[in-house]
Amino acid sequence: MTITLVLLAIIMATVIGWLLRQSLSSEPWNANDPVENEPGRGVLNIDPAKIGLLSFLAVATSLFALFMSAYMMRMNLGDWRPLTEPNLLWANTAVLVLASFAFQLTRNAATREQLSTVKIGLVAGGLFTTLFLLGQLVAWQQLNAAGYYMTSNPANAFFYLLTALHGLHLLGGMWVWGRTTIRVLSGADVRSVRLSVELCTVYWHYLLLVWIGLFGLLLST
Repeated sequence: MTITLVLLAIIMATVIGWLLRQSLSSEPWNANDPVENEPGRGVLNIDPAKIGLLSFLAVATSLFALFMSAYMMRMNLGDWRPLTEPNLLWANTAVLVLASFAFQLTRNAATREQLSTVKIGLVAGGLFTTLFLLGQLVAWQQLNAAGYYMTSNPANAFFYLLTALHGLHLLGGMWVWGRTTIRVLSGADVRSVRLSVELCTVYWHYLLLVWIGLFGLLLST
């Protein structure tokens, strides 16, 4: 339970800190900034899309925290038999780190309006994410081949549940990534996709933190 609460606090602090930086960096007190005349902007000049992302991440964090808490409570019962995590998960983790890094480079390039780098970064981020998801499926196949079936014992079921939940969140992000990438490859101006790139970057960083927390929990138990 303590680990879950600490992870929850770290993730929420990271997201809230990012939003505050976005708000303060806009300098709404600057007389030359026509922000107050823009529709859909709040008092703190935070884009509604960013508020929407924050709300979604708050819900997602609560969901992951609940499942992780349930995992830690269930493992104390007598029928719990820990499984041996496939070594492939280490490689998958490295690939997800590369995906997050690619999105960060893409965000930096979008800020500098470097279109070619944005294109490369988006394609690379999507490719690494796809490799991660495929790697997770291969890990499932390895566990099944070794006899670690979902219905064999609660530890197995929780492993499949937690990794599937994380994978579904990544698939949802891939939908937004796909729309953004298509727009960029179709010749859209970098400024028109800058917000989408920034939100994707935050989302991928978030899911990397969640995966590290999940992987650490699975390894420690």
